Amino acid sequence: MPQDNKKSRFALLALAISAFAIGTTEFISVGLLPLIAEDLHISLTLAGLTVTLYALGVTFGAPVLTSMTIKMSRKKLLIGIMLVFIAGNSTAALANGIVMLLVGRIISALAHGVFMSIGTTIAADIVPENRRASAIAILFSGLTIATVTGVPIGTFLGQQLGWRAAFISIAAVGLVALFANLALVPSHLRKGAKTPVREQLKLFANGRLLLAFLITALGYGGTFAVFTYLSPLLHQITGFAESTTALILLLYGIAIAIGNMIGGKAANRKPLSALLVMFILQAAVLLLLTFTAPFKIAALITVFLMGLLAFMNVPGLQSYVLTLAERYVPKAVDVASAINIAAFNAGIALGAYLGGRVTDSLGLVHTGWVGAVMVAAAVILTGWSYILQRKETNVSTQNREGLTRGGTHDEIASAKHNKAC
Repeated sequence: MPQDNKKSRFALLALAISAFAIGTTEFISVGLLPLIAEDLHISLTLAGLTVTLYALGVTFGAPVLTSMTIKMSRKKLLIGIMLVFIAGNSTAALANGIVMLLVGRIISALAHGVFMSIGTTIAADIVPENRRASAIAILFSGLTIATVTGVPIGTFLGQQLGWRAAFISIAAVGLVALFANLALVPSHLRKGAKTPVREQLKLFANGRLLLAFLITALGYGGTFAVFTYLSPLLHQITGFAESTTALILLLYGIAIAIGNMIGGKAANRKPLSALLVMFILQAAVLLLLTFTAPFKIAALITVFLMGLLAFMNVPGLQSYVLTLAERYVPKAVDVASAINIAAFNAGIALGAYLGGRVTDSLGLVHTGWVGAVMVAAAVILTGWSYILQRKETNVSTQNREGLTRGGTHDEIASAKHNKAC
């Protein structure tokens, strides 16, 4: 239930701090990819599994673990999540080979999936309905700030002290997030209701929700065909020195932070209309990178635009899914949130996988148009959802008008009857 403004701000701050820690570990591999590949004597594509398997861990872990922990105290669950998160990053930091590193990444991913699914529902619950997208944007601002500061700083630490130092630092940030949850998140949060299996199945039987999940995967994931391999692309294709990568990731992160806040405000009232515009622009920019990548200034401008649009769609997508779930499957809202978090990460896994295949077969420069094709598919599906929504609205309006006219007719008939009597 909505809290007063001061309490809700503190709670959102705690969620954003936790999201910062999680966002840093999610995207840190992008900056460390060349270092991991060189140190462990593996290919870039194999090192890219640190992104792909992390995303798959969130994809499968989010809905399953959210369903299993649905009756737990929200605050206790948040504390447990951060403990698992710290353990996963500690495992990655101690890894002496790719297998142990991937195990650590998967453990961290499991914590990520549960946190983001319950975090968004908590954020939506503690503010009035007309501020939901903005509240979710504040939560996701932790992720965007992570790309502004956490990923570039982690990349710099990795370049100076070795990639393991970056994971040690992330575990330390996880401790800060743990204490933030203890201090700032209220104990009396709405408890999740155990969702019957038949209600969960309704999520997959509802065409509108399935379409929304698919839009999330394609629209969000398209960027990761490029972003996963952005560091080697900027070095090998554009010609920047590896030491410059951290600064470019900082520029990219600043753009993401700006785009995330714009996206939250734009999607508050009409999320589908806003998403349609965002996806069209995003597809165009990803396609443009294919042609601008070899030129330094043009590439920098394109990367900034790519960052501006990368997270802009996130608040709208999550808010739209919550709205649909409350309308069609109100007993499974938490699970719907978890499935959409899974869809975000399924998109990351698909984008990273396709980017790796394209890198091996065609070259790094071709990752841009592949990502553009994914997002273009999201444009088509979003347009379809918009048409379905308009039809549904028109039918509802006609039904209301029909009932109004019917009521008026009945009242007139009743008045005539009374007069005759």
